Amino acid sequence: MTADAATGTRPRRIVLVLPTETYRAADFIAAAAEVGVEVVVATEHRPPLATEMESRLVVVDLDRPEEAAARIAAMGDRAPIDAVVGVDDQGVLTAAHAGEILGLAHNPPDAVAATRDKAQMRGVLASWGVRQPDFRVLVPGADVAEAAAAVGCPCVLKPLSLSASTGVIRADTPADAVVVAERIRRILADHGRSPDEALLIERFVPGAEVSLEALLHDGDLQVLALFDKPDPLDGPYFEETIYVTPSRLGGPEQTAVLAAAAEACRALGLRDGPVHAELRVGPGADGEVAAWVLEVAARSIGGLCSRVLRFGTGISLEQLIVEHAVGRDVADSVRTDGAAGVMMLPIPRSGVLTGVDGLDAARGVAGVTGVEITATIGRRIDALPDGGRYLGFVFARGDTPDSVESALRRAHSELTVAIVDEPRPGDGRAPA
Repeated sequence: MTADAATGTRPRRIVLVLPTETYRAADFIAAAAEVGVEVVVATEHRPPLATEMESRLVVVDLDRPEEAAARIAAMGDRAPIDAVVGVDDQGVLTAAHAGEILGLAHNPPDAVAATRDKAQMRGVLASWGVRQPDFRVLVPGADVAEAAAAVGCPCVLKPLSLSASTGVIRADTPADAVVVAERIRRILADHGRSPDEALLIERFVPGAEVSLEALLHDGDLQVLALFDKPDPLDGPYFEETIYVTPSRLGGPEQTAVLAAAAEACRALGLRDGPVHAELRVGPGADGEVAAWVLEVAARSIGGLCSRVLRFGTGISLEQLIVEHAVGRDVADSVRTDGAAGVMMLPIPRSGVLTGVDGLDAARGVAGVTGVEITATIGRRIDALPDGGRYLGFVFARGDTPDSVESALRRAHSELTVAIVDEPRPGDGRAPA
């Protein structure tokens, strides 16, 4: 029995802002059903069989977040809305605006906008003195070599409008940075973006990289999980693969990470809901343990990675987020015992995916709890830095982080991926 049923109150009602290409629609919808929360879906395109859920569907343009938010808020005239949650990056600003219109718990739209713009986020964090990589914004016509020399090499160049490490490339010298900038502009054009948009250039920060999952309660940060990323992310591209929790970092390192993440959230003005943060840990200028903020997002972890997380009596991360959003108390929820991890299967090269063999063997590895191929057989897939999606995911659980990592690597070794060459659409260039 849900809390609402037990008290005789009306069912809670949540709007999930679901970008068309999100991995996570099914998990969030299932989570809401599991905890007895009614769902309204806000999405970019009307799905098949939409007539069966007409009263629980609104089509919005997520590139126009204020207009989209107004359409969502108007649905509150038909039935009360208790929460609006943006599931992926594309929907978080719409959710913030809708929460503001409806008077619900929400993050300020300006704060969310800063998390969606890499340059703006860097500027806000710099103004607060938050430890982060030295950076410059490369406007069209800027001297790339000069900027690279100013931030220091090696450095990392990033497009502002792409996500999932698409177009993120390391350069080891100022001359390399010039070449990298041109390549990023070609990638932007391939993705339908303006090749003349500003780029971000940052000093490369060596050290261990971690991912933090947390939940904000009126500005207070509740840590849910800290993931190690055991594969080095040194470039030239930055494809994430294995996440394992709990972290094997020492106490001082974890303390530095949590403090830096909390400071970044305060600086940005985030107040409520899920947070996903990426940080690097290493010795500071005076030798002390330090953490550098790489990214802060007003959403939970991407892809299907959340499936390895369970809290309290076994509830999912999505259930936790939904319950928090509708005002239920989840402040005491802690991750269940044991270790868990996920491997985001890398795309070995660009081309047309024709098959994946060895799935049964991978699923049979001790500790592996699931293998899911999310790329479509017969469709083109692009490796980094040109693409930003994965072949699929492997999930594992075990007694220790080491055993989980080992299981993920063994499962990956059982897979054979078949890809055939195909020129990139529109320009006839061979895949990189």
